[in-house]
Amino acid sequence: QAQLVESGGGLVQAGGSLRLSCAASERTFSAYAVGWFRQAPGKEREFVAGISWAGDSTYYADSVKGRFIVSRDNAKNRVYLQMNSLKPGDTAVYYCAGGTGRAYTTSRDPDEYRYWGQGTQVTVSS
Repeated sequence: QAQLVESGGGLVQAGGSLRLSCAASERTFSAYAVGWFRQAPGKEREFVAGISWAGDSTYYADSVKGRFIVSRDNAKNRVYLQMNSLKPGDTAVYYCAGGTGRAYTTSRDPDEYRYWGQGTQVTVSS
């Protein structure tokens, strides 16, 4: 079973940037699409971004399109989420997820994912 570990969260002022990283314990992780999700207090977990196994297809929630960039380095078994122009509404715990069995497309449904990291807190102050 793949283990995922997120890092890079923190406290940032509105308008600032953060780069999240997701490290996987297994090489097979690089053969599949990966999703980023977030969950704010009292809210459901929501899809943020996704990337195909080769990194040539990316998907974004409308709320982050144009501000966030998802990428991956399969040689390092890592997926990244570059977050720019952060807003207080982006405050949440961010998770990377895998294990849908998909390679070329990313599911926006968190129930399809088998593997989750522990999450990393992102707090954006106004």
